[in-house]
Amino acid sequence: MHSKPDSRRRRLSLCLAASALVGMVGALTPASSQAQAAVWPNRPIEMIVAYAPGGGTDLVARLLARHLEKELGATIVVQNKPGAGGAIGFAELARATPDGYTIGFINTPNLLTIPIERKTTFTWKSYDLIGNLVDDPGAFTVNQSSNIDSLATLVKYAKANPGAVTVGTTGVGSDDHLAMLLFEKASGVKMTHVGYKGAGEVRGALAGQQITIGAINVGEALAYLKGGTPLRFLGQMGLSRAVLAPNVSTFREQGYNIELASLRGLAAPKGLPEPVKKKLVDAMAKVAADPQFKQQADAMFAPLRYLAPAAYAAELERGEAGFRQLWKEMPWQEK
Repeated sequence: MHSKPDSRRRRLSLCLAASALVGMVGALTPASSQAQAAVWPNRPIEMIVAYAPGGGTDLVARLLARHLEKELGATIVVQNKPGAGGAIGFAELARATPDGYTIGFINTPNLLTIPIERKTTFTWKSYDLIGNLVDDPGAFTVNQSSNIDSLATLVKYAKANPGAVTVGTTGVGSDDHLAMLLFEKASGVKMTHVGYKGAGEVRGALAGQQITIGAINVGEALAYLKGGTPLRFLGQMGLSRAVLAPNVSTFREQGYNIELASLRGLAAPKGLPEPVKKKLVDAMAKVAADPQFKQQADAMFAPLRYLAPAAYAAELERGEAGFRQLWKEMPWQEK
């Protein structure tokens, strides 16, 4: 039978051993993290797209994934997580483990406007930025069978038929939705908003004549047109005419001072190990500069505009400030 002093000594020894073990684990964690980063990637990487299959982001993501696979030596699986204007996918990306095995596309303005209009689990600062890839101006399109052939004709019809013009967008707070609201304000018309989970769904609704206007970015619209969708441009929202669509007049040229576009770039959850982040950033930069990738992106009408992480962050910061001001002046949904 052991004495009480012996029991106390045994408990003390166990406590000391446990403390020593915790200390060893703590000391090894940074080294372990570095070791894991050194062999990264050694399993498939998930790439989250916050919009439905068939849209501009989805198509570019799948092209980028194929090229990144060659640079990184790992399989990249694209996972579509559509809904809530992109918020579902953005939130899932933000809360993923920052180990380099989950990356994803982030899209403006939705990434910036959603946290302004409501409480979210993410902002653009929730991510390690890998690099921006696309800058695609907005546009208004109609089915080719429509009698509306210009913004002037659209205004005339909308004023004669208040609320009858339906506008398909990728959700509340998207560049498409904001463009519709700005156009209503500038022209004095009233239109009806119809939100979808991605540009591919907007395309389908426009092709099926379920909506009057498809608010679709220029690159996406050109790709759909090439694929046989019977659409026609009413105008594009770039500061000047896009190189990909030199025959499409801007809203500004038609008398409406509206300029909106969508940045689409790659990001990962905040807190990537530095070696992993460097590999991703370097791979992204290399792909963006690859002539073969550029040629393939041009073929799908993706207006490329590569931005390294620092320049990308500066652009997002400017955009956020602008949309906060717009929210004060013209909230795009009820506060």
